[in-house]
Amino acid sequence: MKICVVGTGYVGLVTGVCFAEKGNSVCCVDIDEERIEKLNRGVSPIYEPGLDELIEKNRREGRLIFSTRIKDGLDGTQLCFIAVGTPPADDGRADLAQVLSAIDDIGSELSHSCYIVVKSTVPVGTGTLLCKRIRNHLRERGLEKINLEVLSNPEFLKEGMAIEDCMHPDRIVIGAASEEARAVMRELYRPFAGEEKIIFMDPASAEITKYAANTMLAARISFMNEIAQLCDKVGADVISVKEGMASDRRIGEFFLNAGCGYGGSCFPKDVQALCYIGEGQGLDMTLASAVAKVNRKQKELLHIMMRDRFGGDMEGICAAIMGLAFKPHTNDMREAPSITLIRGLLNRGAAVRAYDPIAMDEARQLLPENVSYAEDIEALAAGADCAVIVTEWPQFREADWERLGRLMKQKIVFDGRNICDPEKMRGLGFEYYCIGRNMRPGH
Repeated sequence: MKICVVGTGYVGLVTGVCFAEKGNSVCCVDIDEERIEKLNRGVSPIYEPGLDELIEKNRREGRLIFSTRIKDGLDGTQLCFIAVGTPPADDGRADLAQVLSAIDDIGSELSHSCYIVVKSTVPVGTGTLLCKRIRNHLRERGLEKINLEVLSNPEFLKEGMAIEDCMHPDRIVIGAASEEARAVMRELYRPFAGEEKIIFMDPASAEITKYAANTMLAARISFMNEIAQLCDKVGADVISVKEGMASDRRIGEFFLNAGCGYGGSCFPKDVQALCYIGEGQGLDMTLASAVAKVNRKQKELLHIMMRDRFGGDMEGICAAIMGLAFKPHTNDMREAPSITLIRGLLNRGAAVRAYDPIAMDEARQLLPENVSYAEDIEALAAGADCAVIVTEWPQFREADWERLGRLMKQKIVFDGRNICDPEKMRGLGFEYYCIGRNMRPGH
């Protein structure tokens, strides 16, 4: 098939590359000239394991091109995917400015029948809005007889595993009104998944499925974070509690790790947007609102633990921050707990030194200038009063803490992801703090 993908952000780029890898002819379009220029040189604007290699392979084999001109992408295309950003507005709603701009650009150039497929995460009813908007454009151009349909096809990619998720998805959700559109989408996705994994529904249901799924996952995280705080109070171990819960097949083990809060491009804004959508319909989205509230509090927990240990004035304390990205295997720092922690420490007078295997260039653009950066874990630990684990990178799980302890000024560790063995850490002479494991000194 010939496919156009509008938007070369995280979702658009991964989706377009994977479509090309399955033999389709793909043109990815973006208004960002610098980004397109880099992609045409084989330089990816995002970090995702395996992505650079697939871009280069499919460019070389002629299945993947990049352009700033929507006309290049629409020429002869059967499917046009919209995969631009929908960042949160101040009131929590999804900002559709980029989506509306994309549909206006498509409407100004489209001259043949085509299916418009919305990959962007959008509120219920957006597909209907876009259909009316593009038909107005076509009517103004005397092309009202063009046959088109706006479909919903939400993405469920996990950063750090996006290529695997795209090539071998758990499910493919498609909101389409006509059987003709369903047939085209079935043909497109057949190489990716069996028929049993392709779920067809109406567009409105597909639009809300994305929000509902992400809010459910975020709810599991926030619930376990509340349980972890209870465990700290009553002397229980949240790791044991998780094991007892996860053994129930109705619950399972995923997204039950207590920690210092979730971040990223999806969970925070999608939970917020679901609340906004519900409120617009006169519904009090009590549970979704509580999920977001718990997470806001959880992002403050490491700072509170450190304040309890060092006091309110942290002047002279050097904190070594281990991890900046919101999760491992990505450079994405959107809504990352590290941002909340670092700003709080700086406000208390602490000196902050940070290290992340991938995200330090991103961090330099987001964090205050008085944050310093280390070139490796050992340089990070040297002379530090404490180490603070914020992102569960494998490098931190496998760290030689005996050696790091010799480099540190004080052997104090705050583990925001519970990745260390408390007994081992204390055996090495560390003052070790974690979340929900009843491991604070005095317990």
